[in-house]
Amino acid sequence: MRRRALLKCLTVVPATLMIGTAMSEAANLDPENTLYMDLKDGRVVIELFPDIAPKMVARVKELARKGFYDGTPFHRVIEGFMAQGGDPTGTGTGGSDLGPVPAEFTHKRRFLRGAVGAARTADPNSANSQFFIMFGPAASLDGQYTLFGQVVSGMQYVDQIKRGSGPNGMVDKPDRIVHLRVAADVKQ
Repeated sequence: MRRRALLKCLTVVPATLMIGTAMSEAANLDPENTLYMDLKDGRVVIELFPDIAPKMVARVKELARKGFYDGTPFHRVIEGFMAQGGDPTGTGTGGSDLGPVPAEFTHKRRFLRGAVGAARTADPNSANSQFFIMFGPAASLDGQYTLFGQVVSGMQYVDQIKRGSGPNGMVDKPDRIVHLRVAADVKQ
């Protein structure tokens, strides 16, 4: 009887510690460099990297503070690769009226699961408002795209974003960002 109770305790504790660790990591982030992205299924917490991508981080925070991302679709979602959003037109060709952000990819960070990168055209200096979140690693993007953040909590909600079935992963009736806010601006 005691052995069974001890075994049950040992199997429950690691899961509890993992959940507690993820929550405490999110709680210890700098609120000025943390995004809260609310999706239909829950909140995603994104740590921003102003040390390696100051211009893109500043752009995303500026747009988030204006409410630019609220209601925008995840227009391109490819299973096993990434979910792309931040285009108010939902076509993959739109952006903000603030102009392009120059490339910021001279760092050593890698595009792994949960990495947040700036979408762009073939021109490396054409990022604007669009971004993507990685479902898995993609070494081909390392050093080619600006990596400006990392999901630290809520990746399970990113995993639930509706996948595309059209050309190039374009989504028919896509899921949308409910709200995207800088954590420092959110009343707890």
